[in-house]
Amino acid sequence: MTTYAIEAEGLQKSFGETKALAGVDLFAKPGTVHAVLGPNGAGKTTSVRILATLIRADAGSARIGGYDVVKQAERVRATIGLTGQYASVDEDLTGLENMELIGRLLDLSKRDARARAAELLEWFDLTEAAKRPAKTYSGGMRRRLDLAASLVGRPSVIFLDEPTTGLDPAKREDMWGVVRQLVGEGSTVLLTTQYLEEADALADEVTVIDRGRVIAHDTPLGLKRVVGGQTLTVQPADPARLADAAALLQQVSGSKAESPRQGVVAVPVKDDSALTETVARLHAAGIGVHELSLHLPSLDEVFFTLVGRRAGDDKPAGGGAHADPDDGEGSGNGDGDRNASASAPLTV
Repeated sequence: MTTYAIEAEGLQKSFGETKALAGVDLFAKPGTVHAVLGPNGAGKTTSVRILATLIRADAGSARIGGYDVVKQAERVRATIGLTGQYASVDEDLTGLENMELIGRLLDLSKRDARARAAELLEWFDLTEAAKRPAKTYSGGMRRRLDLAASLVGRPSVIFLDEPTTGLDPAKREDMWGVVRQLVGEGSTVLLTTQYLEEADALADEVTVIDRGRVIAHDTPLGLKRVVGGQTLTVQPADPARLADAAALLQQVSGSKAESPRQGVVAVPVKDDSALTETVARLHAAGIGVHELSLHLPSLDEVFFTLVGRRAGDDKPAGGGAHADPDDGEGSGNGDGDRNASASAPLTV
């Protein structure tokens, strides 16, 4: 029997007339990264907030580390760390004071709280700014402080709701390193993200949510294979031979060649044997190449195929009736819950 660090079945949640979740299932194994993808308003944040005990589902059940999120909420809160989309630290306090305060709220001694704060501030490259008020921090620094705060209690399950939004590419890579280290030490991470390359780089499994429902679940590689085949791409060394290369690829694949960018042709193929045949035919035809590649679709292409638009598009599929208030697209009914997230000592 499989043991899960995170297990949720049939989660449903409405905010007034807005149906945020319509029966979501989520399962994450211990010591893994589980990414939740979906358009804005799909229900990602609402799912996280139910799992983190910030709000209750209207129907369905969920357990974190074996503890029921409703009946054993205090046990769940002692198990998890949460970095939400909104700041959870006191901006008038310094970074160090925020960290020490959270440690004390978690029943650490004053000495242990200070030691843990210093450790995490160094880990997140915030030591030099530790004695400055958090309100003087840049957006990226605040995100790092939020994540550091969620780790004070050494949680075994960590919820990261778009943790790298607003970070520059270098800091995003640093954050990826932190996530990998946390998982390497045995933590389980549930990650929502608008950066599909982030899910591709970090996730062991991916769940795609749209309009409050799960529409796909697999490993990143599995999703790419399910969505359809591979793409064979050729860039002739001589642009004048582009039409010849296109005709050749069509013969190999039996599909019409497309031009994804200037000077390049591509066709879908079923298996790796097409690459060998293409190399032989190009050689026989005397067509030199600058580029010849065979690749699976990216997660962005998978997402577009499943959802019908690119990640990060603002308009929710199917209209606002399915919008997730916590993704910034619902009615004002989500405001109270949003404020609860910002102040909850759950960032535990």
